[in-house]
Amino acid sequence: MRRPSATTLLQVVSSVPSLSAASITPDALSFINPLIGTTNGGNVFAGATLPYGLAKAVADVDGQNTGGFGMDGSNVTGFSSIHDSGTGGKPSLGNFPLFPQVCHDDDLNNCMFRIGDRKTHYKMDSVFAEPGQFGIQLESGIQANMTVSEHAALYKFKFPDSKGNHPLILLDLTDLWQSRQNASVIVDEKSGRMVGNGTFLPSFGAGSYQLHFCVDFFGADVHDTGVWVNNRAGTEPKHIYVTRGFNLFYVESGGFVRFKPGSDDTVTTRVGLSFKNYEQACRNAEKEIPDPLKNFDSLVNAAQKEWRDKLGPISVKPGGADKDLLVSFWSGAYRNMISPQNYTGENPHWDTGFPYFDSFYCIWDSFRAQHPLLTVLDPEAQTQMVQSLLDMYKHEGWLPDCHMSMCQGWTQGGSNADVVLVDAYVKNLSSTIDWELALEAITTDAETEPLEWSHHGRGGLQSWRKYNYIPYLDYDPLGFGTNSRSVSRTLEYAYDDFCLATLAGGLGKNDMQKKYMRRSMNWQNLWKKDQTSIIRGKDAGFQGFFQPKYMNGTWGFQDPIACSPLASFCSLTGNPSETFEASIWQYLFYVPHATSSLITLLGGDVAFVSRLDFFHESGLADISNEPVFLTAYLYHHAGRPGLSAERIHQYIPSSFNNSYGGLPGNDDSGAMGAFLFFSVVGLFPVAGQNVYLINPSFFEEISIKHPVTGKKATVRNVNFDAGYKHSYIQKATVNGKPWTKSWIGHEFFTEGWTLELTLGKNESHWGQKPGDRPPSWTSS
Repeated sequence: MRRPSATTLLQVVSSVPSLSAASITPDALSFINPLIGTTNGGNVFAGATLPYGLAKAVADVDGQNTGGFGMDGSNVTGFSSIHDSGTGGKPSLGNFPLFPQVCHDDDLNNCMFRIGDRKTHYKMDSVFAEPGQFGIQLESGIQANMTVSEHAALYKFKFPDSKGNHPLILLDLTDLWQSRQNASVIVDEKSGRMVGNGTFLPSFGAGSYQLHFCVDFFGADVHDTGVWVNNRAGTEPKHIYVTRGFNLFYVESGGFVRFKPGSDDTVTTRVGLSFKNYEQACRNAEKEIPDPLKNFDSLVNAAQKEWRDKLGPISVKPGGADKDLLVSFWSGAYRNMISPQNYTGENPHWDTGFPYFDSFYCIWDSFRAQHPLLTVLDPEAQTQMVQSLLDMYKHEGWLPDCHMSMCQGWTQGGSNADVVLVDAYVKNLSSTIDWELALEAITTDAETEPLEWSHHGRGGLQSWRKYNYIPYLDYDPLGFGTNSRSVSRTLEYAYDDFCLATLAGGLGKNDMQKKYMRRSMNWQNLWKKDQTSIIRGKDAGFQGFFQPKYMNGTWGFQDPIACSPLASFCSLTGNPSETFEASIWQYLFYVPHATSSLITLLGGDVAFVSRLDFFHESGLADISNEPVFLTAYLYHHAGRPGLSAERIHQYIPSSFNNSYGGLPGNDDSGAMGAFLFFSVVGLFPVAGQNVYLINPSFFEEISIKHPVTGKKATVRNVNFDAGYKHSYIQKATVNGKPWTKSWIGHEFFTEGWTLELTLGKNESHWGQKPGDRPPSWTSS
């Protein structure tokens, strides 16, 4: 039976009867569109996966393929079984792709082996994606459907009427960005089983990793087997080993099997994967998919049950809100459980006997919203992720800022795993976490500089202690890394030290708390009070910005609009600057622990609001990148929470919607989806603190049942209207009692409180008093 297309799925969602009267709980999966973010640089993984699963099966394309598949009408180059989701830069994983074809005149010499030769357009209206399965039809007429278990993928390749031909399926010893260093395959002559491995480079990190595969075929007899190199193949030998080749020339190579198709012209293919050895890859596949010809539907059903269970805590009463917003909302929650990935039993470097997660890609992106969201929706998984980070510290010596494919990834800013750990601590995530070990790990980040701080720890610590900032063109003979980002690293190190102080104080270490609280105010040392900003030849009218400073105390200069949408993008290696992936205008607002002190520096509430308005209305704000998230809510700190509500409606749904390009940029392992989710709920986290900023929800009512305590937390809007004319809070109650603060703690979720917001058309005085604003620390 032909699967419905993605377009059909959207039509089904749009045709759901009126949803205003009831909470949406019967089948959340009907409101998930995995194809959101498959164009416009969203880089999402759109294929079949279990929550946090290792196996991730999808068609790989030669267009927008960072997550494997892009809904961009490009060419399919293969079908691979392991991916990351929402990453930036080079495509990640996509190892050992399969490719089915019927060779012209049934001649092996007419088969297309190299990527550039075999690539084939797909039919846009054939694409079908839902949790647990993915389907697509190539213009060659071949239909591919796929699903997964935890460590294995199952494909059904249905060929057009073979008419006496022998359809071929090849395996390519490559990955999506062709980083393979060496690889091998052995093909069994009788069964066609392929086993082997390859050594690859992580797409954003140091070192290399090995991945092993085990591929079996069912439903058709084997005609012949062999290996191929570049554009030629032969039935002898049955194995091959390839390296980068002469002068690093990339040899395309792999194995193949041709079949005598059965009555339905379908070849069912099972792919097992392991980071340890191919024997384990085979065991994984055989255990999890014991009867491939009968298991497809049961695998889909099992995957969808797991997804329903994970999303089960959420229920919604839309109140007439747009149905596309419902799809965006549920899909955002779904994408947050694709990565990080559960690699328990697959780590070749150590095995503690406890769950192990990898693909933290990268924490600079995910600490602000994704990990706080998992703390709410899936605290068990988030606990295991925290413990995995601590395992990395124990075995590698440092907490990671980025970690993928068992490799250490590049550090983008501060030591942001510090924030993830402390966020877990202040929210009392789990009693099983070793907080003394966490304190040791974070203190190591703060005090011990690694020789190579480009992929863990912090650089410039000697200067950090001596000058109380990271200097411009810092002299750092103790360690080596990308000597840039002096402004953004100063700001991030300051917040990291605040988080360290928070944990130290909570564990009764008062002297440590005082020390790192003092250091958390080091951000002030890069404040240049007379600095102006010129935009298009005109003074923007604001004075006072962060600026780079040399070791001798004199000022350097970075244009405050550099690295913004009004200028050019800044990354680690492309246009490295004194801020990372955002401008000085953006980093102006990154003092999450001491925003009241920043407001004072800027001249008070009115001046602060004026700056925020200009930032968001001038084109300087880049909603496609995570540092902007919290800025949309900082009006709370100036006693104007109603303006935060206005600002969020500027971005939702215009930049977050139910379309293939429905994300403003790279999803970053779900970070964009987490921003959308919290914004729609009306509670936005300040990561590292027990603080959620209160805003009106985009739905009449949303409830989340805590998976551990079983208590149901509810946000309810009174006077809700789906046109959002009533978007200002007039008053609030918690469990029926007046609540004047513009923020609330994590107890709301764990204890199952009810937050009721009475809305009106005009901004009120709710949340404006100094005592009702979010907490902010000051050294004065």
